[in-house]
Amino acid sequence: MKYFNTAGPVNCDEHYCLPPIERFDLEGIERLIDQKKYFVLHAPRQTGKTSSLLALMDYINKQETYRCLYANFEKGQSARNDVRRGMRAVIGEIASRARDYLRDGFPLAQMTTIMDVWGEDSALNELLSQWSQNSPRPIVLLIDEIDALIGDTLISTLRQIRAGYDKKPDNFPQSIILCGVRDVRDYRIHSEREKTVITGGSAFNVKAESLRLGDFSSDEAKRLYQIHTEETGQMFEPDAMDRVWELTRGQPWLVNALGYEVCFKMKEGRNRGNPVTLEMIRQAKENLILRRETHLDQLADKLKEKRVRQVVGPILEGTSIENIPHDDIQYVLDLGLIDRSASGLKIANSIYREIIPRELTTIAQYNLEPLYRPSWYVLPDGRLDANALLAAFQEFFRENSEIWLERFDYKEAGPHLLMQAFLQRIVNSGGRIDREYGLGRRRTDLLIIWKHSTGVQKVVIELKILYKSLDATIAKGLEQTADYMDKSGADEGHLVIFDRREGRKWEEKIFRKEEKYDGVGIAVWGM
Repeated sequence: MKYFNTAGPVNCDEHYCLPPIERFDLEGIERLIDQKKYFVLHAPRQTGKTSSLLALMDYINKQETYRCLYANFEKGQSARNDVRRGMRAVIGEIASRARDYLRDGFPLAQMTTIMDVWGEDSALNELLSQWSQNSPRPIVLLIDEIDALIGDTLISTLRQIRAGYDKKPDNFPQSIILCGVRDVRDYRIHSEREKTVITGGSAFNVKAESLRLGDFSSDEAKRLYQIHTEETGQMFEPDAMDRVWELTRGQPWLVNALGYEVCFKMKEGRNRGNPVTLEMIRQAKENLILRRETHLDQLADKLKEKRVRQVVGPILEGTSIENIPHDDIQYVLDLGLIDRSASGLKIANSIYREIIPRELTTIAQYNLEPLYRPSWYVLPDGRLDANALLAAFQEFFRENSEIWLERFDYKEAGPHLLMQAFLQRIVNSGGRIDREYGLGRRRTDLLIIWKHSTGVQKVVIELKILYKSLDATIAKGLEQTADYMDKSGADEGHLVIFDRREGRKWEEKIFRKEEKYDGVGIAVWGM
């Protein structure tokens, strides 16, 4: 039986898959190859780059115009700035892949001599030159994980490829595709040898174009799931498919991971007589997050980087980006953490929107466990007592916020994160939190969805930082809270205002009052 693949390249004989060769503009790539161009293909991790490159190699070799080879340079990463070690790894990878994929032993037979005679700063160039001269057809080289190389090893690799550009196609590859997470122009490479930073654009200025491998479209995600339905007869209900798109926005690993979780791991989903429902997709999402699957764990690790923090931080708190290099914004875009839309920069999809604050507050949640029990905030009828919950947080924030906020790497977004840590700890026992935030929104929208014996309770909590006057902030916040309540169908709303102005006493910050907006009652909390 085929299944949804979440590990390694896609094999369409074993996995549900969309033909990898269809993931990019094949006609455009063929044109660039025919024109002897060197170019870049980049995309976030686990979006299908390797699968697409392997499919491209097979496609080109079947045309019998060129000899195409895929090579993965990741094994050179451990060499770091040891160029000799790194270059041996790189040319060894080309040699072994040529033997295995093309049944061509020439590079393997020559690599040791070339390395000894030409040295690390010319060995790659010379190997590609001699191999091209010995090849019956022009060579097309597909280099994967080029950005896994580090420092002087990466600089030497790029320069040696660039140095052979004028010798193509008789004495150097006809075309070379560099594939990685980022466009080579954005590389900032620290050179130990030259004691300076080298830009990828200068080290590889022969690049003709930069192509990006995109996520699945909504139709492509549906097509992938339809393959499962055709194989097994198991249907996906329409609102379940809508939720998949909302959660993933087509990120290929997430689409496959949700499908595998709900259809192959969850007991209810393994029964092919059961259609996949909206609630099953919600549970599958929660399972992925709680297990800290590798893709999500790698994503969370990136949040520790300074250049990621200074972009994601303002998005979390809803403020604007100031004095941040465009290169850092592009870096976070290339990682796939954020997306650019008509409304500005935002977290790329709903799963990332949820996992980011959860990951940033994991330790806080552990520390809160012995202090606050979920059962304290559940009413006799099973409903969540949101007023008691927020009153407890207000007291906690007054007594502990200065100490706790210092523990966060994302200090500016600290009040929002601390509130979410507190809520997550309580809500984990019987509900979930949906989150909406983004650059320039100046607010974070939280929707608590709480199941009880007679139905589902929805509570909106709107978080705002006080920047202007309190009256103006409350007036705008009430409008936004009421709007979100209407959109989400919530029957209870709370507006929380964090006053971070210097010199303000807690007696001035702490308050609670009832307000109305268009007849809708909203509790306003000052902190």
